[in-house]
Amino acid sequence: MSKLDTFRALHVAGDPLVLFNIWDAGSARAVAEAGAKAIATGSHGVAEANGLQDGETVPFDFVLANCRRIVGVTDLPVSVDLEAGYGETADELARSAAAVVEAGATGINLEDRAPGETALLPVAEAAAKVAAAAGAGLWVNARTDVYRGKDADELTPQLAAEAIERGRAYAEAGAGSLFVPFLGDHKTIAAICERSPLPVNVLWAPGRGTRAELAALGVARISYGHGPWAATMSWLGEQAKAAFAGEVVPYAG
Repeated sequence: MSKLDTFRALHVAGDPLVLFNIWDAGSARAVAEAGAKAIATGSHGVAEANGLQDGETVPFDFVLANCRRIVGVTDLPVSVDLEAGYGETADELARSAAAVVEAGATGINLEDRAPGETALLPVAEAAAKVAAAAGAGLWVNARTDVYRGKDADELTPQLAAEAIERGRAYAEAGAGSLFVPFLGDHKTIAAICERSPLPVNVLWAPGRGTRAELAALGVARISYGHGPWAATMSWLGEQAKAAFAGEVVPYAG
């Protein structure tokens, strides 16, 4: 079975794949050894770990080199957070996707907005980019940012309908899954899972429920985004403070 087939089989509504996002080969190895079924980078962690900011500020050559290093330490399928695809047009994205495949990735995250922009791309334009990536042989986790920056009182049925509309267009373009981040309302998650033509990926955050609770909603994939990187950096800073204060630092190693 190919890695793509293996990755596809892991996306099951009601039995979600958990992706504890990593940022380099070392963190990939640690997560793989912890029992991961697949590995996924998070663009925020990759950027910040290298002194940069999220939003495609990481040079594409570095993204590819980082992917090769990660693929080199695990036999698991690897998905790369490609943000908006490192290409403004479908043709440019096709070239980026081909390079990512050559680097050993099985899948990518692909956003439906341009870096630094709040407005979403027109559906047809976003779908064309999905088609370009899928055509390269990648599992495309098509991310829609309809809920980005929205407060709880803005979670209208119209937003859910837009997410579903985009999901249908991305499914027709060859996407493998629909990523709907920044949404924690269980009723809305369940409604989207029920109507989506694609397995649904949600972004975990404190208060968004356990794996079992999200599974019961029909979720097929749970990502942790920048959370693992942020928690690791927080732990590192606290341990350093303790060491500088002359305390015994209780880490193992």
